[in-house]
Amino acid sequence: MNLDETQEQALIAAAFAAAANAYAPYSDYPVGAALLFDDGAVITGCNVENASYGLALCAETVAVGKAFAEGRRGGLVAVAVVGLKADSAPITPCGRCRQVLNEVAALGGTDPLVLCVARKGEGGDVRRVTLSALLPHAFGPANLGH
Repeated sequence: MNLDETQEQALIAAAFAAAANAYAPYSDYPVGAALLFDDGAVITGCNVENASYGLALCAETVAVGKAFAEGRRGGLVAVAVVGLKADSAPITPCGRCRQVLNEVAALGGTDPLVLCVARKGEGGDVRRVTLSALLPHAFGPANLGH
């Protein structure tokens, strides 16, 4: 799905708003994510760190968990990911989050646009890439015969 500039900016703004709620006392790197579904719904998430570092949750994973909790299965058309670290380059989902996003996309047969956003001002650099380009040859439900 191609987003127009207004849709992109709204999705990015939702991700920035989510990042403001991040719990990131260890990395001091708040991250926000916003997922856009084909019915226009936007589901957001922020990173949630833990003193036991391996138990931290990324913003994208939190957003996907919320989407599943609301009964969403597929229909993912776009994702915005932002980091609030000053002067950072556009942030991309980590490998785990790429896989988690792929699960939602695979359930609806979509290849969502991922907006990777730099902090350099709210109008900063945006890298636009499809999920399949971020995670080529992804493992998903089809690989299990589902």
